[in-house]
Amino acid sequence: MEDSVTAAAGQIPRTNDSVTLEDVARLAGVTAMTVSRTLKRPELVREETRQRVMDAVRATGYVPNLLAGALATSRSHLIALLLPTIATSIFTDMVQTMMSTLAAAGYQTLLGLTDYLPEREEQLVETLLGRRPDAIVLTGTDHSPRTRERLRRTRVPIVEIWDLTDDPIDMLIGFSHEAVGIAVARHLLLKDFRRFAILSADDPRGLRRSASIIDELKRHGVGDVPMVVLPAPATLQTGREGFVRLLENALPEVIVCSTDTLAQGILAEAAKRGIAIPRDVAVMGFGDLSTAAHVHPSLSTVRIDGASIGRLAAQALVARLDAKAAPLPALRVDTGFRIVDRESA
Repeated sequence: MEDSVTAAAGQIPRTNDSVTLEDVARLAGVTAMTVSRTLKRPELVREETRQRVMDAVRATGYVPNLLAGALATSRSHLIALLLPTIATSIFTDMVQTMMSTLAAAGYQTLLGLTDYLPEREEQLVETLLGRRPDAIVLTGTDHSPRTRERLRRTRVPIVEIWDLTDDPIDMLIGFSHEAVGIAVARHLLLKDFRRFAILSADDPRGLRRSASIIDELKRHGVGDVPMVVLPAPATLQTGREGFVRLLENALPEVIVCSTDTLAQGILAEAAKRGIAIPRDVAVMGFGDLSTAAHVHPSLSTVRIDGASIGRLAAQALVARLDAKAAPLPALRVDTGFRIVDRESA
């Protein structure tokens, strides 16, 4: 087959912008409809036929005009996912599960990074809407007024994830950061900790969790909680630097971190300085990264079900985009969280 495709390729125009679907079909010995189905839904085509079509595509350099197809059908089969960063692995399970679920339903995912900046998110939303995505997934619920109004006026399905709010744009799947803060404060108070410090990245959800911890501690008579805020995204190095800044004051009994990454930075710096954890100071993280159970000492943290958030978001979008589906009620799902007790606290 490889020889026949190569030999016949000389009969096909060599510039990919002049190669048509019919050219590929003729070379592969199939119909144009079969070529189209192979490129859009390969799982519906027999392996032998799929291989012949893809050999012809490679031989001709054919590039499908996806925009033309989208204009004809009003569907692009593209889902835009906006994340604050990929510098931390906290979103990995969510992104992997969402993309896999969407791909199985025939959708591809476009990834955009907001850098935790509302104005950056606003620019991305405007650009993406011009590319006609079938839906948009936003991380968090903190958006500029212009972004919120723009998305509410569009017919594009929206899912906000990784947060809860009483005023969602459309669909909402996540958990309460305020509830996390309250639960962490109460959990550590039950362990008889009274001298707290907080190390947080400068991202809106981390700051809200930190503020919730401080408010709950005040309700229990614990005040004067030192807090160091570091530039986002969190890294091991900024965690180490934050710990050094906290050491400028009296050593607290426990340090609560807005991410596992910062907490692991503290573990590294403490080991360097001969500070024993949790004997000298306890450490609590957030996110339950894959490394949290394997560092020394193992990290106490808050587990978020990122895979569930990704799967539910993808399923909600597919259901909304299914032309045969009846109108769906407003969707608001609280995926919750769980405190994981390990050695560090």
